[in-house]
Amino acid sequence: MERPGMPSGARMPHQGAPMGPPGPPYGGSPAVRPGLTNPAMEANRKRPVPSQQQLPQQQQQQQAVQNRNRKKPVGFPGASEMPGRQMDMRELYVDDVEEHGVITMFALPPRAYMDLLAFERKLDQTIMRKRVDIQEALKRPMKQKRKLRLYISNTFNPAKADAEDSDGSIASWELRVEGKLLDDPGKVKRKFSSFFKSLVIELDKDLYGPDNHLVEWHRTATTQETDGFQVKRPGDVNVRCTLLLMLDYQPPQFKLDPRLARLLGIHTQTRSCIIQALWQYVKTNKLQDSHDKEYINCDKYFQQIFDCPRLKFSEIPQRLTNLLLPPDPIVINHVISVDPNDQKKTACYDIDVEVEDPLKAQMSNFLLSTANQQEIASLDNKIHETIESINQLKIQRDFMLSFSRDPKGYIQDWLKSQSRDLRLMTDVIGNPDEERRAEFYYQPWSQEAVSRYFYCKIQQRRQELEQALALRNT
Repeated sequence: MERPGMPSGARMPHQGAPMGPPGPPYGGSPAVRPGLTNPAMEANRKRPVPSQQQLPQQQQQQQAVQNRNRKKPVGFPGASEMPGRQMDMRELYVDDVEEHGVITMFALPPRAYMDLLAFERKLDQTIMRKRVDIQEALKRPMKQKRKLRLYISNTFNPAKADAEDSDGSIASWELRVEGKLLDDPGKVKRKFSSFFKSLVIELDKDLYGPDNHLVEWHRTATTQETDGFQVKRPGDVNVRCTLLLMLDYQPPQFKLDPRLARLLGIHTQTRSCIIQALWQYVKTNKLQDSHDKEYINCDKYFQQIFDCPRLKFSEIPQRLTNLLLPPDPIVINHVISVDPNDQKKTACYDIDVEVEDPLKAQMSNFLLSTANQQEIASLDNKIHETIESINQLKIQRDFMLSFSRDPKGYIQDWLKSQSRDLRLMTDVIGNPDEERRAEFYYQPWSQEAVSRYFYCKIQQRRQELEQALALRNT
């Protein structure tokens, strides 16, 4: 039983090698037996093209209609539009499919499949580019301006004559400083103290003396965050106090020197933003040296600030150290009331603070999420296993078809292949079948080969004798 498209003279490979017909791999010129013409092959089906005389008129019309309607799928790049091939797992799948001709065997449309792989590769490249963009965005600070509502309240405990302990017999007041973030979308609420680097409460020095009028809190590496601060002191009169709140800026911000602040129009900002504003001022006023781009020619304002007529731009960060000061604290004046008739003992203040953008947490979770990657990897493994099973079935099919077409020629080619592979495996040089015949040694080169053989043996024996005599003389 013969089938079109199968080359004759196929061979059976040796054990351990993949079985298949001899000749070049799929996509090359098939092996053709002597005396047989090479049938015309379609580019996309790799099967003999039937002649127009053999096709009925109705089939010719249907084929012409199919050729006209065969268009490139919308949204898929063509073969010439496919991006550069990359050595990934999907490329190996494509190579396996092309090499073994799996698509051709099942008469599937290879163009549509290759377009689908190209679209998948383009999608992977887009996702990878977006991941890189997210990683770069996470390196930059992503802040939002939010309102932190500050509550300052106090309570008064009058003295009790019948109190058993000493604390109850003395009048005292208690000051509370609390706060919360308005419209906080985060699932984990931030503690109030996490917004500040330090908190200082300055009481009336005349009432509490120079040694007991300050209450200070400063952040350290081991600080436990809290939702508020409480201060309790004895007293039965109104007390004036001042609260100094130092915000914890991340990244750190600095207050500019007054001259530099007037020049740049910036009061408090991060170091990177200050340097960027300086560079913008240099470009706007064309202070960069036209011959040596590394230097900056200072104008009268720069000379007053940096005290030099010319400097390198790389020196500016070091020179800024003396021009940057700690930011101003938030100052709140409050009166601690001990009047029992005063019901308005709570004051509210709104402070602008910077918090992390919620989108940053979502971006970080997206990068850390491996669920999609595991799913894609499992699907890739399934594709790989399916292609391997299809290839094995195709190898067996090709073997059976080749053997059924020409058993004698197939066995002869198989024996030749086995003999050639055996010589390669055993490192045998030459042809043992020809060397065992006497005619092989009557060729013109045999006389010279014998002379060279005896010459090499004599030289080898001579070197051995010379070495033996030299050892005996020593």
